[in-house]
Amino acid sequence: MARYEHLPIYKQAMDVAVHFEKVVAGFSRYHKYTLGAELRNKSREVVARIVKANAARDKRAELLALRDSLEELLLLMRLAREVHAFSSFSAFQFAAEQVVSVCRQNEGWLKSAKAV
Repeated sequence: MARYEHLPIYKQAMDVAVHFEKVVAGFSRYHKYTLGAELRNKSREVVARIVKANAARDKRAELLALRDSLEELLLLMRLAREVHAFSSFSAFQFAAEQVVSVCRQNEGWLKSAKAV
């Protein structure tokens, strides 16, 4: 199994997942068990896809799947912001900045995988 703990994209995705675990605890009961659960699950899926992409021989397919998961996560975050699930705008802003950074790293990784 390939090592992945050293990857900056993995570290940042793990920070996002931990952030959602903490932030969702502050959601109202209605949002915690619906939208919050989806945010938590999708953020964990992103971390798992990074691990799979690092270990895969054909990284391109895994990185494209990671791109889709990140887009879904961004969509869920926007929806949560619109329904005022986040307790503060700064909680949303931090998560959005981190996820966008993971998206950029994924695109860079995808370009380097395409060149090979």
